Amino acid sequence: MGLNLLGSLYLFGEFVGSRENPTALPNFSLKDPIAIEAEIECILNRLTLEEKIDLCHAQSKFSSMGVPRLGIPELWMSDGPHGVRAEFEWDSWNKANWTNDEITAFPALTCLASTFNPELSWAYGFALGEEARYRDKDVLLGPGVNIYRTPLNGRNFEYMGEDPYLASRMVVPYIQGVQKNGVAACVKHFALNNQEYWRNKVNVELSDRALHEIYLPAFKAAVQEGGVWTLMGAYNKVRGQYACHNEFLLMDILKEKWGFDGVVISDWNATHDTKEAALYGLDIEMGTGTNGMDVSKLDHYDYYFLAKPFLEAIENGAIDEAFLDDKVRRILRLNFRTAMNPYKPLGRKNNPEHHAVALQVAEEGIVLLKNESNFFPIKDQAGVTIAIIGENATRPMTIGGGSSGLKAEFEISPLEGIREYYQSAKIVHALGYESGPSDYNQVMAPSSNRSKLLEEAIEVARDADYVLFVGGLNKSRNQDCEGGDRLSYGLPFNQEAIINELYEVNPNIGVLLVSGNAVALPWLDKVKGLIQTWYLGSMTGQAIANIVGGSANPSGKLPFTFPKKLTDNGAHYFGEHSYPGVDFEQNYEEGILVGYRWHDTMGIDAEFAFGHGLSYTDFSIEGIVVNSVQYHLDDDIRIALSISNTGKMAGSEVVQVYVGKPNSKVHRAKKELKGFKKVDLRPSETKQITIDIPVSDLNYYDPNRANWHLERGMYHLFVGTASDQILKKIKIMIK
Repeated sequence: MGLNLLGSLYLFGEFVGSRENPTALPNFSLKDPIAIEAEIECILNRLTLEEKIDLCHAQSKFSSMGVPRLGIPELWMSDGPHGVRAEFEWDSWNKANWTNDEITAFPALTCLASTFNPELSWAYGFALGEEARYRDKDVLLGPGVNIYRTPLNGRNFEYMGEDPYLASRMVVPYIQGVQKNGVAACVKHFALNNQEYWRNKVNVELSDRALHEIYLPAFKAAVQEGGVWTLMGAYNKVRGQYACHNEFLLMDILKEKWGFDGVVISDWNATHDTKEAALYGLDIEMGTGTNGMDVSKLDHYDYYFLAKPFLEAIENGAIDEAFLDDKVRRILRLNFRTAMNPYKPLGRKNNPEHHAVALQVAEEGIVLLKNESNFFPIKDQAGVTIAIIGENATRPMTIGGGSSGLKAEFEISPLEGIREYYQSAKIVHALGYESGPSDYNQVMAPSSNRSKLLEEAIEVARDADYVLFVGGLNKSRNQDCEGGDRLSYGLPFNQEAIINELYEVNPNIGVLLVSGNAVALPWLDKVKGLIQTWYLGSMTGQAIANIVGGSANPSGKLPFTFPKKLTDNGAHYFGEHSYPGVDFEQNYEEGILVGYRWHDTMGIDAEFAFGHGLSYTDFSIEGIVVNSVQYHLDDDIRIALSISNTGKMAGSEVVQVYVGKPNSKVHRAKKELKGFKKVDLRPSETKQITIDIPVSDLNYYDPNRANWHLERGMYHLFVGTASDQILKKIKIMIK
């Protein structure tokens, strides 16, 4: 198994010991991977068996032990994927109530994915890494790349959508940006943690092709292209064995086939057995005795599965010490990359640069779904009244959601942002509905004050020139939240009825949808405009106001499909054996046909397709050509085209290239995303662009070979601006 150090070594200079014990370890050049490995062996030989064991499990809620005798520091970890979580007490889930742990809240990862902008993903990761470095964190527990399989999954907002290629291209720069700060990214949750319901018990069964073609590619890219330093296991079982000590996933695939040289960290309380944890790839055990968020038993860290029980198993000969040594080598390697790196930067937080990154991601990620009669943008004009209706116009969204909840220094609400933006127009507001407090443990019910709130909303909307309903989901239990899935596909808290009532008194209505998931839209024909706004973090209100008012042009594209009804989704089409499972057993019956692959192949129209997103300007794409009509295995397919902005406003378009194999000898999707490029254009500007696709990317996973295989013959290239907006189909041959 080869080393994977080169991507990080430019961060390091020469290690000179610790402040407490500056002569504990000899000097050596960290620029030399061979020297690093030699030093790891030197340290390993000086550790006692008990000290080795101490490195492999938690000592507090968010840290693992070091070895003070040798100047090896503790490792400190923190959630989460879109901001550094507030500090907790040492051994409880009570907030520490520090006064300096407020941070910038960045948009959730569904928003980042919808930018289709890998360069912006790097900026996001770098800014987030700076904030983690400022807080002296060694491991940032993110990003998440579990595939969006069902719109009911409470944790989809933390992930990067339904397409493995998009998630792969977006996760790599994120990781590289974080780790440039000497902070380890921790890609999660490996693997198949695609629902929160029964997440601690469900056993996932699926085909080898679905596993390798859909659910593993983003993790593989994180390891082999991103050089990620840590990885978190999942709660669920995979093929009968818990994912945090799963021989097939962690040993056969991750560490042997992919050559991962980093550390596998358990999810909190996801470890279940000493022998399996010792033998099957877990390196650091965290959170045993807690559900990972709020409830905590009395924790005895010495009695974790990888603590005294592990020590005793080695001492009595039941487990070979070599398994422990492999874990320690990995942990020491992580330490050299993070805590023991004397040249890591100091970090920064809550600065204008981070706010600017958060704002840009939010603006580029917001998706304009519908814009009848150019309802948006709404210009700031004297004499115009805009009615803002809905709880989500004022509800804080950086808190809640489970482990990704944040303590932001500030959060500009949609209503605040709109009021600040519109200096001439009159802004009026009514709550419309009320869900209750932001409480992870509470399942929200519609307000008992429903009638009064609706009457107030109708009164405000009746005489307005424009009505903006700000609704959707929130980050409480059974919404977009860890620990439970949504209970239905429709909007909660009577919102559908409210939209219908508002339409009756004022049909000039648009909706700002706040969510990390698709929702049912039976009211779509009653609204003139629809914008998907996601959870946008600190800069929420400013980003939304800039898009609504036209200072920014929407360029986001959906990273997942909006089905018309829940049973149009592949996971739900096959019934409860497919989702959520029966007796904790679940089979992914739809196989490789996830998201738009299912809709396209089965001929099921979506409400909004993957890759869909409108603009305030117009684009023309012409001259689409390829560099050849015949290719071999080592070739690149190059698609060249001309794209012009034919409208009156600067904007960005995402050109998308899908590939399909008609008459394949194996079951395939009609088409799969294999390339994209986001292009910024001023009015009347034209650019020539190319998109390269390696022929090897057309492989499918052959379970008979247990390897990837390229099928020869004719393929179709589909070039367009969404999975259902194809401008040209081109035939090519693979020789």
